[in-house]
Amino acid sequence: MGSVFRSAEMSLCQIFLQSEAAYTCVSELGELGLVQFKDLNPDVNAFQRKFVNEILRCDEMERKLRYIDKELKKDDMKIPDTGENPKAPAPKEMVDLEATFEKIESELREVNTNAEALRRNYLELSELKEVLKKTQNFFAEHGEGHHTIVDDAQNALVHDEMATTSATAVQLGFVAGVIPREKVPAFERLLWFACRGNVFLRIDEIAKPLEDPVTGDAIFKCVFIIFFQGEQLKLRVRKICEGFRATLYPCPESSQERSEMLNGVSTRLEDLNTVLHQTEDHRHRVLANCLKEIRNWIIKVKKIKAIYHTLNMCNFDVSHNSLIAECWTPVSALENVQQALSHGTELSGSTVPSILHRMHTKETPPTFFHTNKFTKVFQSIVHSYGIASYQEVNPALYTIITFPFLFAVMFGDLGHGFIMFLFGLWMVVMEKKLMSSKSDNEIWNMFFGGRYIIMLMGLFSVYTGFIYNDAFSKSLNMFGSSWHPNYSEPLLDSVETLVLDPEYEFDNVTGPYPFGLDPIWQASKNKITFTNSFKMKLSVILGIGQMLLGVMLSLVNHIYFRNPLNIFTEFIPEIVFLLCLFGYLVGLIFFKWATFTVHCSTCAPSLLIHFINMFLFSYTMPNDNFNYQCDHTNPKLTGCKATTVFYRYQNYAQIALVLGAVLCIPIMLCIKPFVLRARHNRKIRRADNLQAVSQSALIHHEEYPEEVKQILIF
Repeated sequence: MGSVFRSAEMSLCQIFLQSEAAYTCVSELGELGLVQFKDLNPDVNAFQRKFVNEILRCDEMERKLRYIDKELKKDDMKIPDTGENPKAPAPKEMVDLEATFEKIESELREVNTNAEALRRNYLELSELKEVLKKTQNFFAEHGEGHHTIVDDAQNALVHDEMATTSATAVQLGFVAGVIPREKVPAFERLLWFACRGNVFLRIDEIAKPLEDPVTGDAIFKCVFIIFFQGEQLKLRVRKICEGFRATLYPCPESSQERSEMLNGVSTRLEDLNTVLHQTEDHRHRVLANCLKEIRNWIIKVKKIKAIYHTLNMCNFDVSHNSLIAECWTPVSALENVQQALSHGTELSGSTVPSILHRMHTKETPPTFFHTNKFTKVFQSIVHSYGIASYQEVNPALYTIITFPFLFAVMFGDLGHGFIMFLFGLWMVVMEKKLMSSKSDNEIWNMFFGGRYIIMLMGLFSVYTGFIYNDAFSKSLNMFGSSWHPNYSEPLLDSVETLVLDPEYEFDNVTGPYPFGLDPIWQASKNKITFTNSFKMKLSVILGIGQMLLGVMLSLVNHIYFRNPLNIFTEFIPEIVFLLCLFGYLVGLIFFKWATFTVHCSTCAPSLLIHFINMFLFSYTMPNDNFNYQCDHTNPKLTGCKATTVFYRYQNYAQIALVLGAVLCIPIMLCIKPFVLRARHNRKIRRADNLQAVSQSALIHHEEYPEEVKQILIF
């Protein structure tokens, strides 16, 4: 319980480790998780430390594991989380791990390279097949009778005046290939302008999308065939195709040759498809074997790297062939640390035991809190704002209640709070089963990590929902309303809005509603105005109460650390400042609730206006016959209203409170720095005096030898 209320007592220890046992001892201390090592080589470069080569080897293994993990994700193979936590392997096992990772990486890279080459070849053959099919269709569509596609190209390319004489003598060449679909419009325009319309182009889109051999994404391409006349146009067309990265394929002129070539390409595609499937099966088998062990491999490599990082923080004693380490550890865990060192020495086979020695230091130890699955989330909330100094009061103990309760004050719904409570309770009851499922959903893991706080927030919301009498924005009439209107039905039909007079419609015999707000407020038009005012005042009271708790905890810290200066220059001015302003506001809230009744409701003060006027020193005084008693106050005679002074000597009391709060500001800001400066100067003067005395004594000792001093004393 002490470590929950206050951070655990820490001790600085020095550990002497034999070189052959250092690795296993640090590994056992890491598994224990109760030791924080100090870097004894802060000025040494990271690349000049003793175990830098081992860390570089670990970095290389991590790179290979990341590559394997990327390949697994590429095949949508999820790494199973078995919950195992293997220990760090022995240093000699690093060689085996490196060899295993090197073999797997080289095998995967070889398989991927071969598969990429096969897919690239498959893509080229698929494009060639489409080119042959499309060109065959082009020629077949225009091959009926004596009219062919060549005739169409000749008619399109030969001028009208020469058509009757030389149309049959024109010899046309053509090229065929594929081009990405998005480049087709620009390709057509450039061909037209560059060749001045002296080419004949036909384009047809490939219906089935092709697969990129590198990324595996779908790519859409079109088959084109271009007819031209002459070598000059042929070179120009080829350059344009190269510029657009269009792929040209050989296409025979005769239909028979095209058919034979198409059959050969189809056969090669079938064989290539078989080889591709076999390659993918082999790759899948390699990855399936890695899937079983990769999680343990990652943990082992991380632990090995962490151990060597820790060993680099130690000093190496060459004369004794040992490592010297300094670490912080809780005093309560010293026995466990000693047992871990003994176990590590036994595992290493060393005959020389490791030595744990407690050291006395004036350094400020680190803060350490023992947490469990219940307090962990509350401690995390506190740490998100700041970590308490060593041996200070732990705010997480109070946050267990204040955080969910203040949420409930804001939430305040019985129905929704009960649903939240059931959801949190379900996660708490089923936590072992849910924890074993090891979900990768970040939002779910966040909810599951805060299951206890969700349950408490729901439970407190049920309580505040009863206080507000609010369940799914509806009121519950469990005990019967204390208001009994006695208006007649004709009056209710004729008047839209009526005011209930507490003097006549309220049941003074049974008293107010037993628990929470009266359900009659659900039917009132000023429900929101009333509930908002009530909730605001309640929030102010609870908020200032929490601030007061924090200031009182600072007093506990000052007393524990025996620091009277902080008590007089921090705590007392803070508590006076808080009570003079906000404590006074809370007092006004309770005073208004207890004093003002229906008889003087028009004189009820507006606390916000009064609090603002308190700093402006602006006061509205009532008439001379105002007796400050609600039962005997007549608003018409006294002239009181919401901004009128409502108790005797209010203006003098508020002026005194404001002045007291203002006087606390220079005390908090100015006194402590001057006191600390005076202490610092006094220490410097004392150090200077001691140094001067030492130098004087040294000079005196040099000037007067021992024999002379004895003579002078005689």
